Amino acid sequence: MVDVDKLEFGIETFGDIVANEDGSLKTAAESIRQIVHEGEIADQYGLDVIGVGEHHRPDYSVSSPETVLAAIASVTKKIKLATAVTVLSSDDPVRVYERFATLDALSRGRAQVMLGRGSFTESFPLFGYDLTDYDDLFNEKLALYDELRTEKPVTWSGKFRASLKDQDVYPKTESGQLETYIGIGGSPESIIRAARFGYKVIIAIIGGQADRFKPYVDLYHAAAEKLGMPEYPVAVHSHGFIADSQEEAVDVAFKNIKANFDRIGLTRGWAPMSREQFDSETEVGSFYVGDPEKVAQRIARTIDLLDLGRFDLVYGAGNQTVAQREHMIELYATKVVPRVKEILSSKAVTK
Repeated sequence: MVDVDKLEFGIETFGDIVANEDGSLKTAAESIRQIVHEGEIADQYGLDVIGVGEHHRPDYSVSSPETVLAAIASVTKKIKLATAVTVLSSDDPVRVYERFATLDALSRGRAQVMLGRGSFTESFPLFGYDLTDYDDLFNEKLALYDELRTEKPVTWSGKFRASLKDQDVYPKTESGQLETYIGIGGSPESIIRAARFGYKVIIAIIGGQADRFKPYVDLYHAAAEKLGMPEYPVAVHSHGFIADSQEEAVDVAFKNIKANFDRIGLTRGWAPMSREQFDSETEVGSFYVGDPEKVAQRIARTIDLLDLGRFDLVYGAGNQTVAQREHMIELYATKVVPRVKEILSSKAVTK
């Protein structure tokens, strides 16, 4: 049973380059400053979390999300500051912990680490890692991060970085531990690993119906119970776009989400997104697109179905304008979130 009073709602951006009203593109620097402003808006409207992605390619503006989050921390008061995700496999766990502990200090305890293996692979050759070590890198580095998370001296050795002997890492957090999620793409092994380490889970649902992820949510809770680890409410993130009318939302989202997915698909062998595919995702799949009522009904159903504790809407996919991005955040916070809570409280969820 969903506890509406404890539900969290967030937004996430992967750092897409922002468009001007005439269709030209802003610079990466302008896009980064716009994200900081959007974090300020989200905080003013009372959203719980903002997540910023890490990418190392020309169609995204953010390669150092912690820096952007630190800037957002300076202009906000309450909103939690997360990555979406930090690609731990191609990073150094010590530096990850130090950067987030610093962000946690600047934000007075609002930092949130979201660790993942990364669905993009540009960071591996950039930082000198072999993709054939994809799984081993993440497993080893997660194990070291888990040691560092205790904030006690660490003695550790592994294959991919220098050993540590009774080594302290600074700064320490005021709470004694960083809040950490594992980003899950949908494999049983990833779910069980997160449960084994006692971490919170956020599932990326970027295609298909939410129903197919119910077994993964159940597996997480069963694994955590069997392993004697804490069970946390599961979080989900999915793409979406909200506008005043259904027609406007669909038109803007199709143009931008299609362009985004097709661009990525060129390097992954995906067929171009058809209108039929987009419409299916919008009606019953993982794109939460529409007017506030439409989107609220669909989010409420997903939260109820998966018994979630948090829902993050990935916004800004493609090259949306400042006005489109900011108005979507406003509608999500002021119209959709209250309506979702109302639907769940009344148990009037559309099945």
